[in-house]
Amino acid sequence: MFRRREAVPFAFVAEADRFRSNVTPPPRQRADRSQLMGRTLIGLTLVAGFAGSLLFGLPSLETDQSPAHTQSSEAARSH
Repeated sequence: MFRRREAVPFAFVAEADRFRSNVTPPPRQRADRSQLMGRTLIGLTLVAGFAGSLLFGLPSLETDQSPAHTQSSEAARSH
């Protein structure tokens, strides 16, 4: 089989993990009061929506096994 004679320069890939930049990112801007209130309101709205859907969805997931809730059609009763 054909073998490559020169070394493949993959050393830069191994050194990429150790590379550190000397450029510092700008400091993060702090959220002001209105942004915090807006995020809180959105979060509370989402939590209330999940809680409401769970509250209204749980009765439909219950398996009711009582025979009092059986339905029959009029055609089945007339025969």
